[in-house]
Amino acid sequence: MQFASLVQRLQHEPAVTLTVHSTRGSVPREAGTWMVVFAHGEWGTIGGGHLEYEAMAMARAMLVGDANAQPIEKRFVLGPSLGQCCGGEVVVQLARVAAQDLPRLRQQHDQQRRPLALFGGGHVGKALVQVLAPLPFAVRWIDSRDEIFPSDIAPQVDCEHSNPVHAAVADLVPHSAVLIMSFSHAEDLDVVMACLQRQRQQGDLPYVGLIGSATKWASFRSRLRERGFTDAECDHVTCPIGVPGIAGKEPEVIAVAVAAQLLQMHS
Repeated sequence: MQFASLVQRLQHEPAVTLTVHSTRGSVPREAGTWMVVFAHGEWGTIGGGHLEYEAMAMARAMLVGDANAQPIEKRFVLGPSLGQCCGGEVVVQLARVAAQDLPRLRQQHDQQRRPLALFGGGHVGKALVQVLAPLPFAVRWIDSRDEIFPSDIAPQVDCEHSNPVHAAVADLVPHSAVLIMSFSHAEDLDVVMACLQRQRQQGDLPYVGLIGSATKWASFRSRLRERGFTDAECDHVTCPIGVPGIAGKEPEVIAVAVAAQLLQMHS
């Protein structure tokens, strides 16, 4: 269920949030993970199999009780009583929510998504957006061409036409990861230079990835040096992109490899 579906449903029926308040030892999900439980159905997951089953049962019992009930906390030990052998401990907070809580839930949802700027609406860009949509990224998809973006785009992906395309670098969200895969090497180079210039001034782009081979990067590196960028600054660019060891060149294969590298960076 997309967050937009959660918003729509909370307009009409109450629910209970399950939030991992604290953890100890080996556990399925980290503190801060949350889900929403309705009388029928749920959004998200806190993981843990029987742990989640028990917590959801408590949530539904809470739904048929006092509408003004205060949040409660429940401690779960992941041992034989839950049919699990992790050995850890999870404290889950249960709290009733309704339409008036949506602004807080939206902020909580957005804070867990990492900003990512994707330059390029070609085949790999389209495949990558599909892979990233369910992952914890807030994607800003940028291209210099009109009518390049497909109509069926996930609501958490913001599409932007920018001409020249590198002009969009100036107002990226701080700490954005950047992926560069435009339709031309000239545009790619312009975006890389804009990113390195911003990195020189603000130092707030933790990852700048450029699609291409080692040969392409050697050529780009030479041009960047001619334009005054140091070796240390050039070293901030990752090219080729994607986790090593995946040889396939299909757009979908590249997309999975790149998404895995982004997740490694934030792990």
